[in-house]
Amino acid sequence: MSQPPAPTAPLAARAPLLVVLCGCMIAMLTFGPRASSGIFLLPMTSEYGWGRDTFGLAIAIQNLLWGVGTPFAGAVADRFGVVRVLWAGAALYALGLIAMAYAATPGSLHLSAGMMIGFGLSGCSFNIVLAAFGKTLPEKWRPMAFGAGTAAGSFGQFLFPPLAAGLNASIGWHETLIVFGVTMLLVMPFATALATPSAAPRAGEARPQSIGAALGEAFRHPSYIFLVLGFFTCGFQLAFVTTHLPAYLTDRGLSLTIGGWTLAVIGLANMVGSLSSGWLSSRMSRRYLLAAIYFARGIAIAVFVLLPASPVTSIGFGIVIGLLWLSTVPPTSGLVMLMFGTRYLAMLYGFAFFSHQVGGFLGVWLGGLLYEQLGSYNLVWWLSVALSFASAIINLPIVERPVARETQPA
Repeated sequence: MSQPPAPTAPLAARAPLLVVLCGCMIAMLTFGPRASSGIFLLPMTSEYGWGRDTFGLAIAIQNLLWGVGTPFAGAVADRFGVVRVLWAGAALYALGLIAMAYAATPGSLHLSAGMMIGFGLSGCSFNIVLAAFGKTLPEKWRPMAFGAGTAAGSFGQFLFPPLAAGLNASIGWHETLIVFGVTMLLVMPFATALATPSAAPRAGEARPQSIGAALGEAFRHPSYIFLVLGFFTCGFQLAFVTTHLPAYLTDRGLSLTIGGWTLAVIGLANMVGSLSSGWLSSRMSRRYLLAAIYFARGIAIAVFVLLPASPVTSIGFGIVIGLLWLSTVPPTSGLVMLMFGTRYLAMLYGFAFFSHQVGGFLGVWLGGLLYEQLGSYNLVWWLSVALSFASAIINLPIVERPVARETQPA
């Protein structure tokens, strides 16, 4: 009687290109609507008479709960495979967008745009996709796949904000959110190509590492702590710009269309930046790459705030910051995988991403709160500059090698 195939046989036989393409489609679809949130700020606050702090708090909750849910979604994906997690996340994301279309009170906005979309993103965003890449792809495919998955999310940012602006003008913002919600269901068929096996001891392992042991190992490792702290800044800047940049440009005399196209250009440029970062991650020190990205962001933001507002400076800023936008993700995920392996990659990268989303919560919330109190976004822009330089320094002491583990007896 022939023996059944090994559990990893389907993964080995699966075409890596198919895995990458389906993962990129998921990243594009899920990143697009949340990158368009700034397009809905002015229409919603104008219709219901809210302050920008009300809308900002909803998106801040979304970012925070996205970060809170990601380690848990990652742990489930590591243990039981990614397909169930992606399906559940996509369904909740779709329901959240549709509920947001009918959110007529601050509480219902915080529930839909904040809680439902936030937890939905934790189960179906590019974080889970990158972990699936690490588990299913051959090692030589991984650096570029991390860059490609991140770039695909950026293409979603290029595609969806101008689409949202156009649909808002033609069919209304309520209907636009419903269209986006239905679109999220396309994640489900693409998810089947990313199926990963349940966690099981590898051949040659004396004893499988438990989740608790993996967490203890990571949080006792100084380099992981530095990486987690540095990622805070990335989230602060991305969430603030995505949510408040269109309104900031409108305040300075530009049209909402320019804001939409600036977000779109950020997404387009980030496709180049993310792919380049993925390529560089396999060819140079990842800690130096991260430090350079954060330092360059600080310079770019400072120059943008000091220059007069115009379509040229806005689009120019979009191009420059776009090249640096999610280029932190390939070296960050690569460092987590280098230090701790792929077994608990989704969970450990999830905790790093939680720090990212705590930054996102503060960036969005402080943007709205300080605008209502001070009448401008200037203080938050300069705080972003200071955080950039701090993160550049924090990443320098990271040690780029696997964590030392004692051999456990069987």
